[in-house]
Amino acid sequence: MKPAFTVCVYCGSRDGVDPAYAAVAQAVGTWIGAHQGQLVYGGGGNGLMGRVARATRAAGGRVVGIIPEALRSIENLQTDCDETHVVQTMHERKRMMAERADAFVALPGGIGTFEEFFEVWTWRQLGYHDKPVGLLNTEGYYDGLVAFARHSVAQGFLSDAQLDLIRIDTDPARLLTTLVEAAGFAPPARVGGI
Repeated sequence: MKPAFTVCVYCGSRDGVDPAYAAVAQAVGTWIGAHQGQLVYGGGGNGLMGRVARATRAAGGRVVGIIPEALRSIENLQTDCDETHVVQTMHERKRMMAERADAFVALPGGIGTFEEFFEVWTWRQLGYHDKPVGLLNTEGYYDGLVAFARHSVAQGFLSDAQLDLIRIDTDPARLLTTLVEAAGFAPPARVGGI
């Protein structure tokens, strides 16, 4: 069955210290799967990455993993994806993820997550794509980043219009619904009583 939409999720290959991070990865994957969606992500089985992928599949969604050859063992390649693409470079991985996505969302993560999020945000403000970009601010994880972005606006290096290109929320279901609808899709009714 063709998925109703595809969400690209950027997140950590670690769980982090707060159990809320693992819970939100589970919630995001469950929402995608329960709404007949497809996840495209970095292909790893570790940390939040693995959690969101397994939750998507468990809730009935499709999972597309895209991972560079050099990271197969480091990020513990998730072997039960519906599609797995092993690529040669990070650039190829990010390009494929962006091409497959209808919307993007960043969960808590480290430098790789930051870089991927900033790249698709930058591409959007440059007009390279018009897909919605979201930031899931679980337990205030991104408070400092949001404050810094607002500081950049106040200092004249970022405009309000650029900041308005990203959707920021603390509630995974509300943010995902907003992103999917902004991408032009009406999320199907939840399946399986989830």
